[in-house]
Amino acid sequence: MKIAFFATPDIAIESFKYFINSKDYEVLALVTQPPKPSNRGKKITQSKIKTIAIENNIEVLEPQKISKEPAIIEKLKSYKCDFFITFAFGQILSQEVIDIPKFATINLHASLLPCYRGANPICEAILNGDKKTGITTMKTVLELDAGDICLQQEIPLDEEINTPQLMEKISNLSPVLLDKTLRGIYSNSIKPIKQNSDNATFTKKIKKEDKNIDWAQSAKKIHDKVRAMHTINTCHTKFNGKLVKILKTKVSENNKKAKCGEVLSIDKNGICICCADKAILLISVKPEGKGEMSAYSWSLGAKIKIGDIFELC
Repeated sequence: MKIAFFATPDIAIESFKYFINSKDYEVLALVTQPPKPSNRGKKITQSKIKTIAIENNIEVLEPQKISKEPAIIEKLKSYKCDFFITFAFGQILSQEVIDIPKFATINLHASLLPCYRGANPICEAILNGDKKTGITTMKTVLELDAGDICLQQEIPLDEEINTPQLMEKISNLSPVLLDKTLRGIYSNSIKPIKQNSDNATFTKKIKKEDKNIDWAQSAKKIHDKVRAMHTINTCHTKFNGKLVKILKTKVSENNKKAKCGEVLSIDKNGICICCADKAILLISVKPEGKGEMSAYSWSLGAKIKIGDIFELC
């Protein structure tokens, strides 16, 4: 089967390599977002997935906006692909592009659709404290993540998993689900099922203020927020006027009367802080201008003591 693979971030790499290495597929092109300057020094760096494509002599297409680039569209038509695969590509496809492949354009979405349509399903599932999430393959349509469902796979979530860890799970599970989907569509053994749009939910774009920790919230809500935004949009608070990124936490019991944000105890396990109901144990942090460290080590250098108050940003 001839395919073109549309993807940009690292989460799609395992799937891309899977199809490159399969004898049943011929990957004719990688369609990816043009490289952007990195934060440090504004240096242009190539994505890992593009590097893999070049190493495997696969043509790379980098449209600024694919729906408005006739030359790219004509190039895609020339491949005479059986399938297009899209996986976190980052651009909306026009109907003209969707209709190019012989069988279908198949998208992999990192949720159990119709839940969490949109660009941020992985973070959203953890942020909401869900017990499970999953991955879905669907036929691409113009409406956002609304296409007919081909296959789904559930992923159980424990209370400690964070966004990078869930991304790794999804990355590792996606190749087989995509492979089964393409084979099923090709052999006509899969009959895609329409989504129930009445049950659809949508992800929200994370704003700068969403990263702030509000110690007046429940301990579980704060813990879920830290897990969801770990290293992606890291949560933060302030102590003595300086920003502190919170990297790892644990919900802890609290039988003391104290203000929200007040330090209840400090030991080698971390810094225990009062919340609306229970308490949050800070396990690892990244203070302003410093690297990641244990909360306890930071408390020694910052001279944090019981009764101190962590501030809202």
